[in-house]
Amino acid sequence: MTFSIAGRDDAGRLGIAVSSSSPAVAARCIHLADGIGAVSSQNITDPRLGPAVLSRLAQGRSADEALQEIVDQEPTRDHRQLVVLDAVGRSAVFSGAGTLGVHASVQGNDCVAAGNMLASPAVIQAVCDAFSTTTGELETRLLAGLRAGLDAGGEAGPVRSAGLSVVTGHGWRDTDLRVDWHETPVAKLGRLLEVWLPQREDYVIRALDPDASVGYGVPGDER
Repeated sequence: MTFSIAGRDDAGRLGIAVSSSSPAVAARCIHLADGIGAVSSQNITDPRLGPAVLSRLAQGRSADEALQEIVDQEPTRDHRQLVVLDAVGRSAVFSGAGTLGVHASVQGNDCVAAGNMLASPAVIQAVCDAFSTTTGELETRLLAGLRAGLDAGGEAGPVRSAGLSVVTGHGWRDTDLRVDWHETPVAKLGRLLEVWLPQREDYVIRALDPDASVGYGVPGDER
């Protein structure tokens, strides 16, 4: 019911974009840690597995090692699909024997994509290719991956939710956008990103140095 891409840029930013026929997919599937890695826990989702993989990455395991440790000890692994990208761009994927429908994964340069209940395996190659050939902000490249996946057929059924999150090293997700239920969630996510990106750094400044932050002319803000 889900396809996703985890990506990294030359500055070391890490992010994930994900879409699904289920509601609020990003709330369950996206797991990020500054300077550590990115994990998507999907298919029949167990949100606890994302932090478990990230904790192994934080202890110095590679993407393969961290994923394998969790898979080896997880009794429900046949139902899970896990996508892992570590801080230096190494990736790993696990798709259990019970992964739903047509499923596929692709590991690219600084990216990894995977999905289940797909229209065809070509969807995931399109996701990874679009990320790799798109320039600009990491958010823009991740969104390009989702759009390409839809254009290649997307899921077997309609997509109803989507999300995109990125960490940069500040200690929080400086981009964290979600469309929890919509007829065209990836298009809606794109419109949200158009609003957000020009303001993203201003909100970082507000957190790190409030005296240097700019105002937006809202009632009560006379700056």
